[in-house]
Amino acid sequence: MRFDELKELLFARGNFGVKLGLERMREACALLGNPERSAPVLHVAGTNGKGSTCAFAEAALRAGGLRTGLYTSPHLSHFCERIRIGGEPVSEERACELLEEVRERVPWALGDPGLTFFEIVTLMGFLAFRGVDVMVVEVGLGGRLDATNVVSPLACAVTPLGLEHVQYLGPTLGHIAAEKAGIIKPGAKVVSAGQPREAAQVLQRRADAVGVPLWRPGRDYRFESRDVRPFCYAGPRWAVRAGDLALEGHHQRTNAALACALLEASGLCEPRHAEEGLRTVRWPGRLERFGEVYVDGAHNPHAARALAHAVPRLLEGRPLRLVFGALQDKDAAAMLRELGPLAASVHYCAPASPRAAPPEELARLFSGAVHGSVRAAVAAARRETGVVLCCGSLYLAGEARALLLGERLQRMPSERL
Repeated sequence: MRFDELKELLFARGNFGVKLGLERMREACALLGNPERSAPVLHVAGTNGKGSTCAFAEAALRAGGLRTGLYTSPHLSHFCERIRIGGEPVSEERACELLEEVRERVPWALGDPGLTFFEIVTLMGFLAFRGVDVMVVEVGLGGRLDATNVVSPLACAVTPLGLEHVQYLGPTLGHIAAEKAGIIKPGAKVVSAGQPREAAQVLQRRADAVGVPLWRPGRDYRFESRDVRPFCYAGPRWAVRAGDLALEGHHQRTNAALACALLEASGLCEPRHAEEGLRTVRWPGRLERFGEVYVDGAHNPHAARALAHAVPRLLEGRPLRLVFGALQDKDAAAMLRELGPLAASVHYCAPASPRAAPPEELARLFSGAVHGSVRAAVAAARRETGVVLCCGSLYLAGEARALLLGERLQRMPSERL
């Protein structure tokens, strides 16, 4: 199989969504020999910060000498970014081998109805991780019914929660928290970031129901949240002094602390490994800097608020030039309420997705210039003095990043990003 064939087979399968249950995934895993059980699993759910938390944790485990498997979604530039071993994406050839194995051993997986894109790629990830010492697995959507929730984790984490995917997860924060809490299982230690009261109560009830302790910040672990101070973490037994984090933004302190709590709860490494991981991790598209241009995957109001908090420190008194594009099912108005007032100018464009919001509609929400492509919007913003920030969609982040690196952009599957 060629990689182009893999893309055609998988990307044509369309959106991943909440299924009626996990029976088909469990059946497929059994046919594959249950590769999801081949190593301890750290499982991470939440609204924002899941990928960064996973990246911090994986880097620390690797610093501790463990062979790691990291499964995240979506990808920014290349499909193979989703499945990493030892910090490196699998090759295109290996991805093809993994899909072939799924097709051969689970013949109905690519049939009709078969499995969704996300379910198949999750199986590919589990197969790839045979032989690793530990898997770090990011939930795709929700938690309770997510394809990744066939794992029996050693420990799990819930990042900050907000309203998202309400058409799938429910209309209130309580509904969403209940779906995320579905990853909490008997015997698995669980840690949480700070949560709104409604969400915190739901998570606590779930932990109590399955008989596991829930670690919460301020009660069970503490960390230095002030940007002007070096980062440090204190847990029940651990003390971590990392100094400066490798990832920019105030919100990354929350993610780093959660990763430390997850690692401490797991018992898989030591504080010195966490310190090295926090200082050396790389995670593209999260306030990633290219000269005076920053690229961030923020694509909901909760993430935009965190980004707005981080921006003033990056500007150092210079004007902000915002390049913004969003998908139609996202709350662009709320994102622009957070970011628009900070910008000296706004440049709208449509990322490469059939679900992209027309830039003309975005300009009616908050005044700005309309451009025919991401390339044109970035070029216009860079001609102005100041700092450029590209955000609003993971599609936009991937496209802008590829443009700035001079790389060829690969088509993304039509996931709910």
